[in-house]
Amino acid sequence: MTLLSLFLQLQVGDPTATPAGSPAAADSAVTAANQAVAQASGLSLIDLIFAGGWIMVPLFLLLFLTVYIMIERYLTIRKAGAVPESFMPGIGNLMVKGDLQGAKMLCAQNPTPLARMIEKGIRRVGLPLNEIETSVENVGKIEIARLEKNINVLGIVAGIAPMLGFVGTIIGVIKIFYAISSTGDFGIAQISGGLYTKMVTSAAGLIIGIIAHIGYHWLSIMVERMVFRMEHSAVEFMDILQDN
Repeated sequence: MTLLSLFLQLQVGDPTATPAGSPAAADSAVTAANQAVAQASGLSLIDLIFAGGWIMVPLFLLLFLTVYIMIERYLTIRKAGAVPESFMPGIGNLMVKGDLQGAKMLCAQNPTPLARMIEKGIRRVGLPLNEIETSVENVGKIEIARLEKNINVLGIVAGIAPMLGFVGTIIGVIKIFYAISSTGDFGIAQISGGLYTKMVTSAAGLIIGIIAHIGYHWLSIMVERMVFRMEHSAVEFMDILQDN
Protein backbone atom coordinates (compact mmCIF):
# COMPACT_ATOMS: atom_id res chain seq x y z
CA MET A 1 0.00 0.00 0.00
CA THR A 2 2.81 2.30 0.84
CA LEU A 3 4.58 1.58 -2.47
CA LEU A 4 1.35 2.21 -4.39
CA SER A 5 0.85 5.58 -2.69
CA LEU A 6 4.42 6.61 -3.46
CA PHE A 7 4.00 5.63 -7.10
CA LEU A 8 0.83 7.67 -7.41
CA GLN A 9 2.52 10.73 -5.88
CA LEU A 10 5.38 10.49 -8.37
CA GLN A 11 2.96 10.23 -11.27
CA VAL A 12 0.70 13.05 -10.16
CA GLY A 13 3.48 15.33 -8.86
CA ASP A 14 3.42 18.03 -6.26
CA PRO A 15 0.16 19.94 -6.65
CA THR A 16 1.81 23.06 -5.26
CA ALA A 17 4.61 23.11 -7.88
CA THR A 18 4.38 25.58 -10.80
CA PRO A 19 4.28 23.89 -14.20
CA ALA A 20 7.07 24.87 -16.57
CA GLY A 21 4.69 26.17 -19.20
CA SER A 22 2.31 27.94 -16.85
CA PRO A 23 1.71 31.70 -16.96
CA ALA A 24 3.42 32.05 -13.58
CA ALA A 25 6.63 30.53 -14.91
CA ALA A 26 6.51 32.78 -17.96
CA ASP A 27 6.01 35.83 -15.75
CA SER A 28 8.99 34.82 -13.65
CA ALA A 29 11.18 34.52 -16.73
CA VAL A 30 10.06 37.91 -18.05
CA THR A 31 10.69 39.51 -14.67
CA ALA A 32 14.21 38.08 -14.53
CA ALA A 33 14.93 39.30 -18.05
CA ASN A 34 13.66 42.78 -17.24
CA GLN A 35 15.84 42.93 -14.17
CA ALA A 36 18.90 41.97 -16.23
CA VAL A 37 18.11 44.63 -18.83
CA ALA A 38 17.55 47.24 -16.15
CA GLN A 39 20.87 46.40 -14.54
CA ALA A 40 22.69 46.70 -17.89
CA SER A 41 20.95 49.92 -18.86
CA GLY A 42 21.82 51.40 -15.47
CA LEU A 43 25.49 51.58 -16.46
CA SER A 44 26.61 55.08 -17.35
CA LEU A 45 29.40 56.07 -19.71
CA ILE A 46 31.51 57.25 -16.78
CA ASP A 47 31.10 53.87 -15.07
CA LEU A 48 32.26 52.06 -18.20
CA ILE A 49 35.26 54.37 -18.59
CA PHE A 50 36.40 53.76 -15.03
CA ALA A 51 35.74 50.05 -15.45
CA GLY A 52 38.28 50.02 -18.27
CA GLY A 53 41.11 50.48 -15.79
CA TRP A 54 44.44 52.26 -16.12
CA ILE A 55 44.73 51.44 -19.83
CA MET A 56 42.10 54.11 -20.46
CA VAL A 57 44.61 56.81 -19.45
CA PRO A 58 46.95 56.35 -22.46
CA LEU A 59 43.92 55.87 -24.69
CA PHE A 60 42.52 59.23 -23.63
CA LEU A 61 45.94 60.81 -24.19
CA LEU A 62 45.88 59.43 -27.73
CA LEU A 63 42.36 60.79 -28.19
CA PHE A 64 43.44 64.24 -27.01
CA LEU A 65 46.48 64.14 -29.32
CA THR A 66 44.31 63.10 -32.26
CA VAL A 67 41.74 65.85 -31.75
CA TYR A 68 44.46 68.47 -31.23
CA ILE A 69 46.34 67.56 -34.42
CA MET A 70 43.15 67.43 -36.47
CA ILE A 71 42.00 70.89 -35.35
CA GLU A 72 45.45 72.49 -35.54
CA ARG A 73 46.28 71.08 -38.97
CA TYR A 74 42.85 71.91 -40.35
CA LEU A 75 43.15 75.55 -39.33
CA THR A 76 46.73 75.74 -40.66
CA ILE A 77 45.93 74.17 -44.05
CA ARG A 78 42.78 76.24 -44.41
CA LYS A 79 44.74 79.43 -43.71
CA ALA A 80 47.44 78.35 -46.17
CA GLY A 81 44.84 77.99 -48.91
CA ALA A 82 43.35 81.44 -48.34
CA VAL A 83 44.85 82.93 -51.51
CA PRO A 84 42.62 85.27 -53.53
CA GLU A 85 41.83 84.21 -57.07
CA SER A 86 43.25 87.52 -58.30
CA PHE A 87 46.71 86.78 -56.90
CA MET A 88 48.31 85.09 -59.90
CA PRO A 89 46.70 87.44 -62.48
CA GLY A 90 48.01 90.34 -60.40
CA ILE A 91 51.50 88.83 -60.36
CA GLY A 92 51.32 88.36 -64.11
CA ASN A 93 50.31 91.97 -64.76
CA LEU A 94 53.12 93.30 -62.57
CA MET A 95 55.68 91.00 -64.19
CA VAL A 96 54.62 92.13 -67.66
CA LYS A 97 55.14 95.73 -66.59
CA GLY A 98 58.53 94.83 -65.13
CA ASP A 99 57.44 95.92 -61.67
CA LEU A 100 59.31 93.28 -59.67
CA GLN A 101 59.12 95.31 -56.49
CA GLY A 102 55.36 95.55 -56.78
CA ALA A 103 55.16 91.80 -57.35
CA LYS A 104 57.24 91.19 -54.20
CA MET A 105 54.95 93.49 -52.22
CA LEU A 106 51.91 91.63 -53.48
CA CYS A 107 53.46 88.36 -52.28
CA ALA A 108 54.25 89.92 -48.90
CA GLN A 109 50.59 90.93 -48.54
CA ASN A 110 49.59 87.26 -48.85
CA PRO A 111 51.56 85.29 -46.22
CA THR A 112 50.77 81.88 -47.64
CA PRO A 113 52.93 79.00 -48.91
CA LEU A 114 51.94 79.75 -52.49
CA ALA A 115 52.91 83.42 -52.20
CA ARG A 116 56.26 82.56 -50.56
CA MET A 117 57.00 80.13 -53.38
CA ILE A 118 56.25 82.74 -56.06
CA GLU A 119 58.24 85.38 -54.18
CA LYS A 120 61.27 83.09 -54.26
CA GLY A 121 60.95 82.85 -58.02
CA ILE A 122 60.65 86.64 -58.37
CA ARG A 123 63.85 87.11 -56.36
CA ARG A 124 65.63 84.79 -58.81
CA VAL A 125 64.54 86.72 -61.91
CA GLY A 126 67.59 87.32 -64.08
CA LEU A 127 68.98 83.84 -63.57
CA PRO A 128 68.48 81.00 -66.08
CA LEU A 129 64.95 79.67 -66.15
CA ASN A 130 65.97 76.20 -65.00
CA GLU A 131 67.57 77.67 -61.87
CA ILE A 132 64.46 79.72 -61.15
CA GLU A 133 62.30 76.65 -61.61
CA THR A 134 64.51 74.65 -59.26
CA SER A 135 64.30 77.35 -56.59
CA VAL A 136 60.53 77.51 -56.89
CA GLU A 137 60.22 73.72 -56.62
CA ASN A 138 62.49 73.58 -53.57
CA VAL A 139 60.49 76.22 -51.73
CA GLY A 140 57.29 74.42 -52.69
CA LYS A 141 58.59 71.16 -51.21
CA ILE A 142 59.53 72.89 -47.97
CA GLU A 143 56.12 74.52 -47.68
CA ILE A 144 54.32 71.25 -48.36
CA ALA A 145 56.44 69.51 -45.71
CA ARG A 146 55.33 72.17 -43.23
CA LEU A 147 51.69 71.57 -44.11
CA GLU A 148 52.11 67.83 -43.62
CA LYS A 149 53.64 68.29 -40.16
CA ASN A 150 52.24 65.80 -37.59
CA ILE A 151 49.71 64.32 -40.04
CA ASN A 152 51.68 61.06 -40.00
CA VAL A 153 51.17 60.95 -36.23
CA LEU A 154 47.47 60.33 -36.91
CA GLY A 155 48.42 57.30 -38.96
CA ILE A 156 50.49 55.98 -36.06
CA VAL A 157 47.64 56.56 -33.59
CA ALA A 158 45.22 54.79 -35.94
CA GLY A 159 47.40 51.69 -35.67
CA ILE A 160 48.37 51.88 -31.99
CA ALA A 161 45.03 52.73 -30.34
CA PRO A 162 43.15 49.52 -31.31
CA MET A 163 46.10 47.35 -30.30
CA LEU A 164 46.45 49.16 -26.99
CA GLY A 165 42.75 48.69 -26.30
CA PHE A 166 43.05 44.99 -27.12
CA VAL A 167 45.96 44.70 -24.69
CA GLY A 168 43.72 46.15 -21.98
CA THR A 169 41.08 43.52 -22.71
CA ILE A 170 43.64 40.72 -22.61
CA ILE A 171 44.96 41.95 -19.25
CA GLY A 172 41.40 41.96 -17.92
CA VAL A 173 40.77 38.42 -19.13
CA ILE A 174 43.99 37.24 -17.50
CA LYS A 175 42.87 38.76 -14.20
CA ILE A 176 39.47 37.06 -14.47
CA PHE A 177 40.95 33.61 -14.99
CA TYR A 178 43.52 34.20 -12.27
CA ALA A 179 40.69 34.98 -9.86
CA ILE A 180 38.88 31.82 -10.98
CA SER A 181 41.99 29.71 -10.42
CA SER A 182 42.45 31.24 -6.97
CA THR A 183 38.86 30.92 -5.74
CA GLY A 184 37.75 27.91 -7.75
CA ASP A 185 34.47 29.70 -8.57
CA PHE A 186 33.89 29.00 -12.26
CA GLY A 187 30.56 30.75 -12.60
CA ILE A 188 29.11 32.38 -15.69
CA ALA A 189 28.21 35.48 -13.68
CA GLN A 190 31.80 35.94 -12.55
CA ILE A 191 33.21 35.54 -16.06
CA SER A 192 30.69 37.73 -17.88
CA GLY A 193 30.60 40.31 -15.11
CA GLY A 194 34.31 40.98 -15.44
CA LEU A 195 34.61 40.46 -19.18
CA TYR A 196 32.10 43.07 -20.36
CA THR A 197 33.91 45.80 -18.45
CA LYS A 198 37.26 44.81 -19.91
CA MET A 199 35.84 44.97 -23.43
CA VAL A 200 35.52 48.73 -22.90
CA THR A 201 39.20 49.23 -23.68
CA SER A 202 38.88 47.43 -27.01
CA ALA A 203 35.86 49.53 -27.95
CA ALA A 204 37.62 52.75 -26.93
CA GLY A 205 40.74 51.81 -28.87
CA LEU A 206 38.73 51.05 -32.01
CA ILE A 207 36.81 54.34 -31.78
CA ILE A 208 39.99 56.37 -31.33
CA GLY A 209 41.66 54.48 -34.17
CA ILE A 210 38.73 55.19 -36.50
CA ILE A 211 38.80 58.90 -35.63
CA ALA A 212 42.54 59.09 -36.27
CA HIS A 213 42.20 57.16 -39.53
CA ILE A 214 39.51 59.51 -40.80
CA GLY A 215 41.51 62.56 -39.73
CA TYR A 216 44.64 61.29 -41.46
CA HIS A 217 42.97 60.82 -44.84
CA TRP A 218 40.87 63.97 -44.52
CA LEU A 219 43.91 66.18 -43.88
CA SER A 220 45.93 64.35 -46.55
CA ILE A 221 43.25 65.19 -49.12
CA MET A 222 43.39 68.84 -48.08
CA VAL A 223 47.18 68.88 -48.51
CA GLU A 224 46.91 67.19 -51.92
CA ARG A 225 44.55 69.91 -53.09
CA MET A 226 47.00 72.52 -51.87
CA VAL A 227 49.86 70.76 -53.69
CA PHE A 228 47.88 70.77 -56.93
CA ARG A 229 47.15 74.47 -56.61
CA MET A 230 50.81 75.31 -55.90
CA GLU A 231 52.03 73.21 -58.82
CA HIS A 232 49.53 74.89 -61.12
CA SER A 233 50.64 78.35 -59.94
CA ALA A 234 54.32 77.44 -60.35
CA VAL A 235 53.71 76.39 -63.95
CA GLU A 236 51.75 79.58 -64.56
CA PHE A 237 54.59 81.64 -63.09
CA MET A 238 57.20 79.96 -65.29
CA ASP A 239 55.01 80.58 -68.34
CA ILE A 240 54.94 84.29 -67.46
CA LEU A 241 58.74 84.37 -67.30
CA GLN A 242 59.10 82.54 -70.61
CA ASP A 243 56.69 84.91 -72.32
CA ASN A 244 58.66 87.90 -71.12
